[in-house]
Amino acid sequence: MPKKQCFKQWRQVSKPPWLTKKSLKIIRLLLKSYQIAFHEPLLNPKLTFNSDFERGKALFAMSHPVMAHDNKNDPCLNYANAAALQLWSRCWEEMIGMPSRLTAPETEQEQRKHALKQASKKHAIKNYQGIRMNSKGELFMIKHARIWTIWDEKDSIFGQAATFAVWQQI
Repeated sequence: MPKKQCFKQWRQVSKPPWLTKKSLKIIRLLLKSYQIAFHEPLLNPKLTFNSDFERGKALFAMSHPVMAHDNKNDPCLNYANAAALQLWSRCWEEMIGMPSRLTAPETEQEQRKHALKQASKKHAIKNYQGIRMNSKGELFMIKHARIWTIWDEKDSIFGQAATFAVWQQI
């Protein structure tokens, strides 16, 4: 689906896919798990949110990428905010459900896998950096990334998430 059609389609629906009940649950778990992992909120603490819907809108609009994947053997993305979608040059429908390993070039996937294992053991890591690739094949380096475990309501591992504010084309 061409990018223009993706964005046009979102404007025509009453509830965009990142604000569905399923996505809002992922966002709620992602934000709570980030707070536990790093002892600070992911969203601006000066802002007040009265609902998951408001938090979902704020997370999607953040200036830096936030992504999450499920807890399968070959994890698939289940959340990406607008900054992540733009950086990877994909629309929601292309990104969500995609194996998260495909966010990195094949030559970097082992290094990425190792970092995710470390994050899984420690439940959170800071200052990760690695090479990633967008849908056009363009490479970029992410720096100072945070990766954390997402916990569900029963304290079981739900998946992992990552965010970073620094990246550069290479």
